[in-house]
Amino acid sequence: MKQTYIREISKYVGQEVVIKGWLYNIRYSGKLMFPQIRDGSGIIQGVVFKKAVSETVWKGFESLTQESSIIVKGKPREDSRAPGGFELDISDLEIVQIAEPYPITPKEHGVEFLMDHRHLWIRSKRQHAILRIRAEVIRAIRDFFDENDFVLCDTPIFTPAACEGTTTLFECNYFDDAKAYLTQSGQLYNEATAMAFGKVYCFGPTFRAEKSKTRRHLTEFWMVEPEIAYATLDDIMELAENFITHIVTRVLERRSEELRVLERDTSKLEKIVPPFPRLQYDDAARMLKEAGLAFEYGSDFGSPDETFLSSQYDKPVMIHRYPAQVKAFYMEVDPERPDLALCVDVLAPEGYGEIIGGGQRMASLEMLRKRIAEHNLPESAFDWYLDLRKYGSVPHAGFGMGVERCVAWLCGIEHVRETIPFPRMLYRLRP
Repeated sequence: MKQTYIREISKYVGQEVVIKGWLYNIRYSGKLMFPQIRDGSGIIQGVVFKKAVSETVWKGFESLTQESSIIVKGKPREDSRAPGGFELDISDLEIVQIAEPYPITPKEHGVEFLMDHRHLWIRSKRQHAILRIRAEVIRAIRDFFDENDFVLCDTPIFTPAACEGTTTLFECNYFDDAKAYLTQSGQLYNEATAMAFGKVYCFGPTFRAEKSKTRRHLTEFWMVEPEIAYATLDDIMELAENFITHIVTRVLERRSEELRVLERDTSKLEKIVPPFPRLQYDDAARMLKEAGLAFEYGSDFGSPDETFLSSQYDKPVMIHRYPAQVKAFYMEVDPERPDLALCVDVLAPEGYGEIIGGGQRMASLEMLRKRIAEHNLPESAFDWYLDLRKYGSVPHAGFGMGVERCVAWLCGIEHVRETIPFPRMLYRLRP
């Protein structure tokens, strides 16, 4: 018989089905057994009547351990009391493998233990819910840009130069003793493809060698980066509003069950609609000072600063026009105040901090050369990037959004390490 997936079980009520999966849990009540079976698409509670099955089947269930792999045959029926609203009256069992004693038990485990067993931890309900929401976020991201006529243009993982500063690069050996770096961002290459296609985006893994242990940092994370020719700071701020709203709406519509498993307060997500509050850097700095935080004007915001600012709003807040000295070399300056960059950071509400960073890119060849020199970067490494200002330079803008921070906010979880199947952090490279 053809395999039936648990997520589609409502279509087969009263019909005999075959489910291939793993034993999630089992409890006994005299001549009844209630095995819970998961198959990756969901969990269903089975019912085994001793009188209705062979002795081989009954003893087979008695021999099972948690996460044993099994194939069961039975008929599903509706039952509002059962998890998922359906039960499976089981008639037959095939044991694929009896699992060894499972290391993750119902008792409390420490974070390090769970991270060491991440390859098994992802089978749990909570982790399953988080990673399904992550998959939905990724699908929503691609749909948003594809449906708005952006062209997906992949950018290199190996790069010859820094994009976000030289101190956070992972250096590796390339051929013939050359040095290469793992990408911090696809943005510089996005600018080239935007000059070819008008509206583009790249989406893939990025790497930051920051020696940070905060709950918001990974050394390897996934980022989506749109870039638009003939766009200004205001254009991409509006794009970011619509983009975030689209993602939140999609997750609310399609992942309500996963949000319920996580006990997420969805009323807070339902408030995420444009327009978002917009706050100039000067005003944000003033708020921090009035709140008594140790913040020095002219510096970038740290995690405590972002947490405070984002907690003051029930929507994402857009902080724009930071001092140019704390932003990347390619940021355009405000013509009215050249000490400020035409940039924006979008902070998620509920204290989750920055999820989007972007801005308008410098269009002047002369000014870009000057900024590269000010940042002590070798101009020779950016010869192709400077060409974009020689051959048809135009105002253009874009942003980057880290998937993991967005997922952490949507799920209402404390640490980004749970938002990616196998996190890479300062002291974690395994499993």
